[in-house]
Amino acid sequence: MTQTIAPRVRTLVLLLLAAACALLAGAGPASAHAALTGSDPRQGTVVDKAPAQVSLTFSESVSVDDDSLRVLDPQGERVDDGRPSGTSGTQYTVKLHAGLPDGTYTVTYQVVSADSHPVSGAYTFSIGAPSETSVSVYGAEAGGGVVGWLYGLGRYVSYAGFTVLVGGAVFVLACWPRGSGVRAVQRLVVSGWLALTAATLVLLLLRGSYTGSGKLGDVFDLNLLGEALQTKTGAALVSRLLLLAAAALFVAVLFGAYDKREDEEKRDLTFGLAVGGAVVAAGLAATWAMSEHASVGLQAGIAMPVDIVHLLAVAAWLGGLTALLVALYRAPADTPVAASAVRRFSRLAFGSVIALVVTGTYQSWRQLGSWTAFTDTRYGQLLLVKIGLVAVLVGIAYLSRRWTAQLAEAAPAIARQREKEQAGASDGRKTEKARPTGKAKAGDQARSAEKAKAAEKVSGAAKGVGATKGVGTAKAPGQGSSGASKGSGESRRAAQLARQRAAVEAARQKRQRDADPHRFGLRRSVLAEAGIAVVLLAVTTVLTQTEPGRTEEEAKAANSSPAATTGPSSGAVTLDMPFDTGGQNGKGVVRVELDPARVGANDMHLYVERPNGDAFDIPEVKVAFTQEAKDIGPLPVVPDHITTGHWSASGVQIPMAGDWEVAVTVRTSDIDQVSVSKNAQIG
Repeated sequence: MTQTIAPRVRTLVLLLLAAACALLAGAGPASAHAALTGSDPRQGTVVDKAPAQVSLTFSESVSVDDDSLRVLDPQGERVDDGRPSGTSGTQYTVKLHAGLPDGTYTVTYQVVSADSHPVSGAYTFSIGAPSETSVSVYGAEAGGGVVGWLYGLGRYVSYAGFTVLVGGAVFVLACWPRGSGVRAVQRLVVSGWLALTAATLVLLLLRGSYTGSGKLGDVFDLNLLGEALQTKTGAALVSRLLLLAAAALFVAVLFGAYDKREDEEKRDLTFGLAVGGAVVAAGLAATWAMSEHASVGLQAGIAMPVDIVHLLAVAAWLGGLTALLVALYRAPADTPVAASAVRRFSRLAFGSVIALVVTGTYQSWRQLGSWTAFTDTRYGQLLLVKIGLVAVLVGIAYLSRRWTAQLAEAAPAIARQREKEQAGASDGRKTEKARPTGKAKAGDQARSAEKAKAAEKVSGAAKGVGATKGVGTAKAPGQGSSGASKGSGESRRAAQLARQRAAVEAARQKRQRDADPHRFGLRRSVLAEAGIAVVLLAVTTVLTQTEPGRTEEEAKAANSSPAATTGPSSGAVTLDMPFDTGGQNGKGVVRVELDPARVGANDMHLYVERPNGDAFDIPEVKVAFTQEAKDIGPLPVVPDHITTGHWSASGVQIPMAGDWEVAVTVRTSDIDQVSVSKNAQIG
């Protein structure tokens, strides 16, 4: 039965690992955790005069340098002074050169959000009228490429290493003290420490390039490394390395002095190790909490301790589960995992799940902000996947608890049966040694005779060789090497015999472990838990690199806000909309002015200009107002022609305040016509 199921189990694990890798590969570069929520001039607007500066507003604090904000003219030349200024951390301004000519200008930005992720983007605005530009706004996203992929992999390895290191140590101290002497468990915990240490060093080296150029060749740039060390994330990574040094001392004591103590002495040392280990584990968790999501946004003072508890609960559950799986499969037969240890871990896992539910609920509220964000944002969708995986994991854990209960009930009977078998085997060996049979004696005599004959043959052959060579009874020249060859062959046979004995012993221990059906069922259920845990950890890592739902919805609301300018006293709204009907002389800009832009009667003026700013007449122009949220409109308005390029309408009625779409239909010939629109907040 074991030989049939084992390949299927290995296949299941490989599939789960492949799914985890696919999640990581599909994650792509880290999404922006700070979103651009406002700009002046706004995206796509056409302004009459060249602005003195460009301002950008983000959803959370960001850090900038001299190249973070750039403004490029239609030829791609910089027209800013290269010194962004800001006081709040969320809004930055860069001054522009004086006397800028008309045309389309491109604003690019690449900053680092307060939760350590790079944010980049670009948009355009025009002075006077739109023009062709050689600048592309679709550049490489910050945090992408090979460096971004390596950085994401490093984050996953660091989370996995932390989980195995902390969870394995908790399993040994709290559930199975005898496991401190099991080599497989020791290797697991040490591997977690090595993985976390190596990943932290790699992240520190990649940090400068990850938030800057994104080039692999800049990884070993000492200047970038020095700049990274001065950031909050760099300080957190260095602190993590220092705490890992303390963790190495903890692991050495756990698998050294602690393992060599007797059970009574272990109890005295357990308390000290538990306190010291808890401090180190909480410090390691704090290096994530103080530099990522929890450190920014709403209630950061509460969110950081909650995040630390969340990370420790994940490590205790999933890391302890991994240690239990290794112990069930790799522990020697003379040191099996006791049912009491599995029961203690079951209680520990239950407490961890409770902590995860409480802290996860708070984090979900903080990062999403609304129920619709569960389905309308990528963060919410990933969170739903994570919740589903946790539910499956808890269901499998329930099956494991049932196997544990059956194992505890069957353990005394199995132990008595093994004692009887061992006692019977021992008595049989003693009887066989005390009373050898006549058949055995005859066999011994026959083997002794065969050995004597073989010795005579070897002696005769040696004499013959000596006579042939004329040496008499002296040793033949090749006799020494023959003896060495014989000794070498005996040593090889002895080594082969030792390997065979080791293989037989391993097979015996495996049969002994698999002989208990309850323990075998527990191993399978724990293996399934561990497989789901791998995918869960991958989803969690992707979540930490995804823009929170609350931030994404704020960015959407900002991007859909009216691209309008409001006068300081009158409240008038001005909308500039470039158009191109496709025919001859079909390009231009239509400007709509609504005064006072409130509920009731309004005066509307409409101007049509060529790209060079000259007013010109067109055969027809119409305006319509629509409010989709209330299903109002379109409300048509046909303005009267006043003079060249100028139309007007009085008493334009706006029945309700809100976000209105202003659509203008422009006809430049009998067949050339186009409609353009923008939103405006009226009332």
